[in-house]
Amino acid sequence: MGKTYGETLTIKQDTVRKLLKGLPVSVLPIIPSPDSCYYRNKVHAAFGYNRGKVICGMYETSSHRICENEGCYLENQKAASIINTIKNLAQSFKLSIYDERRGIGVLRRVLVRTADETGQILVVIVIGDRNFPGKKNFIKALLDKHPEITSIVVNINIRKDSMILGNKSEVVYGRGYITDVLCGLKFRISPESFYQINRKQTEQLYSKAIELAELSPKDKVIDAYCGIGTIGMACSSACGSVTGVELNPHAVKDAINNAKANAVKNVRFVCGDAGEFMVQEASSGNKYDVVILDPPRAGTTPEFIKACQTLSPEKIVYVSCNPETLARDIPVFMKHGYIPNSAVPVDMFPWTDSIETICVLTRKGKTNG
Repeated sequence: MGKTYGETLTIKQDTVRKLLKGLPVSVLPIIPSPDSCYYRNKVHAAFGYNRGKVICGMYETSSHRICENEGCYLENQKAASIINTIKNLAQSFKLSIYDERRGIGVLRRVLVRTADETGQILVVIVIGDRNFPGKKNFIKALLDKHPEITSIVVNINIRKDSMILGNKSEVVYGRGYITDVLCGLKFRISPESFYQINRKQTEQLYSKAIELAELSPKDKVIDAYCGIGTIGMACSSACGSVTGVELNPHAVKDAINNAKANAVKNVRFVCGDAGEFMVQEASSGNKYDVVILDPPRAGTTPEFIKACQTLSPEKIVYVSCNPETLARDIPVFMKHGYIPNSAVPVDMFPWTDSIETICVLTRKGKTNG
């Protein structure tokens, strides 16, 4: 008999407690997800052949063997239905499927992004060839089956690596992006944009992070690894100003457009390395009160942590998507003068092993609260 959702939460809570054991941090109760099924607003499928039949699905662990499925309990159901339709259309249109070993073929992958609040849907058809034979008729047939689609992009990816998207895209229907609402703010989501895949739980994640940051109207905040600006804009009404820093130029462009669309005046975005930016700001005499960071699964770097010490904010709010790297990074922060106060596990990805955790660190000598 399988585990209940509540039992999976207990396992994740215990995992965080064990990983942070021995550190001076209080682990608070895990925040459950409002939806434990069909929450993924980003669904991706790779395409291939099996005995002459077109198949699609996810890759098996540590391989490029496609595990065929027509949807799962985690994926948005409309997105899964659209991918299944594209598979059937590829068969009826006799569209060639990309062969990774030989590097030939047309249909390679499909990425579908859905906006829960607005109902908008973006479909990205990734092809492994510069030509898409019968493209207009294929797109028309897809829209006939799924008029709910609001935009379609054809992305050309002739790379030999495992990157999902190539560098060249063509908008063939709609605007080439969708808009969703998060924490009362509108966000533009392009094919390349980073956007949390569980929107409802993201609102709880950000609300808790902002609560723990204890922001004041005069606080200057740095939003490191800011993506399209979601966390920074969500906390902008509670503080004096926010500076978002992000390496991905596509994300920075989206972030700037998002700020304009929401008429948020006290946020700016910088394209660059967050650690280097903080060192430059410190050398220029610019002070910041809070640093919020939401790094990838690999965690942050010793260079970034040292840059935090150089900038010397009063508080650091670490939003981690990997408690193992969080447990690795906390002692490094401590060596550089920051003491962890509390950690809150958040179940962003129900029925998976992934755990999001918010950890608040205060500068040594600064009284928290």
